[in-house]
Amino acid sequence: MTAFWLAFSIFFLWYGIGIAIGYHRLLSHHSYKCKKIFEYFWILGGYLAYQGSPIWWTAMHRAHHKHVDTELDPHSPGFGLWRGYAGWIWPHTRAYPDHIKPRLQCKDLYRNKLYEFLEQDGSFNRATTLNLLTAFIFHSTTSLIFGWQVGLAGLLASIVMFQIPLIVNTCCHIPQLGYKGFPSTDDSVNVWWLGILAVGEGWHNNHHAFPGLARTGLRPYELDLSWMVIRAGKVLGLVTHMNEPVMIKDSCINSAASVPIPVVAEAVRR
Repeated sequence: MTAFWLAFSIFFLWYGIGIAIGYHRLLSHHSYKCKKIFEYFWILGGYLAYQGSPIWWTAMHRAHHKHVDTELDPHSPGFGLWRGYAGWIWPHTRAYPDHIKPRLQCKDLYRNKLYEFLEQDGSFNRATTLNLLTAFIFHSTTSLIFGWQVGLAGLLASIVMFQIPLIVNTCCHIPQLGYKGFPSTDDSVNVWWLGILAVGEGWHNNHHAFPGLARTGLRPYELDLSWMVIRAGKVLGLVTHMNEPVMIKDSCINSAASVPIPVVAEAVRR
């Protein structure tokens, strides 16, 4: 069982960080720049957690920010918990909504032949089939090389991690479940247990306030493991630029949480 849990933990972190710093902070927001080996390693982690085509994921996430908590938001829980969690996926199995045009909104990703191939000409069903087939081959190969326990650990970790972004989409837009670190017109909140479980993605209000930052945990107690990985990549020379917050002294108080709020003065590229 030791091998199983060790493998599960490694795969869980690879998948989760892959979603956070691959699909989300890199492709969707360009919050840092890196070498291709770093990019593809983490994108593969997210892909094996059944996140689908990077172009599809990015198009949906950019639409979420543009239309946050309105009827055009792909997954706002304000229009039903099931829609916020997973119900929003099924209407898009045939075509993108009219207001989401990935060839216009994700032109940057279409310049990458790999991402264009994974998109499968905008066919959700074909792209999902390719994703599932790739994951099946990966888990089967892992089982043959390292044994069934490691293969099973990778499979179960992928199934669990698939749920995490869906939970973030839902819980981090229910104000009663968290706190606002920064004023915003949307319902985004920081949810501490998702900050940990989702390797930094649960500091969602921080992210909506400053979506271009490579860091989401902006207070000492807001653990952001994904940011640590980006920083490590910078030290190793794999990350070339990153958007960092410049902090000034605590000057605001969050009345709900009764904790100091650091004010982000600006983001700088390093």
